[in-house]
Amino acid sequence: MIKAISQERLMLAAKVSLAALWIFTGLTSLFFSPQTGYQVLAQGGIIGLSADVAVYAGALLDIVIGLWLLTGIKPYLCCLVQLAVILVYSILLSFIDAGFWLHPFGPLTKNLPVMVLILMVMNGENKP
Repeated sequence: MIKAISQERLMLAAKVSLAALWIFTGLTSLFFSPQTGYQVLAQGGIIGLSADVAVYAGALLDIVIGLWLLTGIKPYLCCLVQLAVILVYSILLSFIDAGFWLHPFGPLTKNLPVMVLILMVMNGENKP
């Protein structure tokens, strides 16, 4: 039988898992698989310097969001920023290739439960 986990531990696990997701996504875009970002951007006609800026800025933004979440500074605002970034990324990817919604690995559909998790973290935080 599984023992119940306290709300505090669940909240901590939610924050750490979200931070890990953001940080790892940023590191992946920078070091492990930058070519994937360039391929997606090229599908949308974004190449050259514009693609470089998009890949590096997006990766750095992801890492900063993950680190910000771990600091505990203004967590409610951090959650709002996370939701906004996911929404912008989702809209941009939808315009580049709406097929991402039907992709078997769910690169866009996974954003829905992630956004719910962020909302749960927001709900557990004091508003600014």
